[in-house]
Amino acid sequence: MTCLQNFTELNIPEIDRQLTEQVQSINAPEILKEAMNYSLAAGGKRVRPLFLLAVLDFLQVKHSEASTVGAAIEMVHTYSLIHDDLPSMDNDDYRRGKLTNHKVYGDALAILAGDGLLTYSFGVLSRLKTVPAEDKLELIQLMSEAAGAEGMVGGQVLDIESERKIISVEELETIHINKTGALLSFSILAGAILASADASTRKALQDFGFHIGLAFQIQDDILDIEGTTESLGKTAGKDVASEKNTYPALLTLDGAKIKRDWHYNQSIESLRHISSEPGLLDELAAYIVNRSK
Repeated sequence: MTCLQNFTELNIPEIDRQLTEQVQSINAPEILKEAMNYSLAAGGKRVRPLFLLAVLDFLQVKHSEASTVGAAIEMVHTYSLIHDDLPSMDNDDYRRGKLTNHKVYGDALAILAGDGLLTYSFGVLSRLKTVPAEDKLELIQLMSEAAGAEGMVGGQVLDIESERKIISVEELETIHINKTGALLSFSILAGAILASADASTRKALQDFGFHIGLAFQIQDDILDIEGTTESLGKTAGKDVASEKNTYPALLTLDGAKIKRDWHYNQSIESLRHISSEPGLLDELAAYIVNRSK
């Protein structure tokens, strides 16, 4: 068993426990809590919380509320998946091998479940007990930027606007820096904030987040072609069928793999500005670019 396997087996159950307990504690209609928990409990790799925890491991810092911050980030990610799957967006029937939220609860409740997860996540950050007030404020501010019009929401709009248009690789990169990379980059920076990292360390981790976020998205585009519906837990080949702008569509499949590997190598180079010793963060980055689902 690798260090990364040990790390994930130790931490994912704690993240899942946090998610369940947080939703159960909400004073809200039971059907809403059920819909929120349905998508949270559907599985997933918990990549973003794991990146936060791996940053702390890389910086050799332990923090008692790291998993709580990770759970808040996972709520934001799950909200985005619920909304992305809606008929007015990507119109997907399956996510993580299960029926999508709107297929089980209907469009209206799915939208509200996503809204509930997004807004509650900020409450989770505001109630952190051991994080200094200025750090909490920075976490809330940066997560709002990553999740909102300056990040995920803006990226989704650019993605919709680009449908059935010819765009450049640079324009596609801008879409994915915002739509996918923003929250992943925030997860990495959140680890630096909890660790009270200095400015140079934060800059190196920001560069790492930028490059690994793009590598993550490029691998997603590749898996849409090379993966199967069974392995991915969602409909494979949908990007090609809908003539979506993707890295393989613009660069060819081999060109996309070259681009992915370049961003991966740049991400690892960024870490070397902090430490020459490989660690869990390196392993997690390698997993991102080599995953099959």
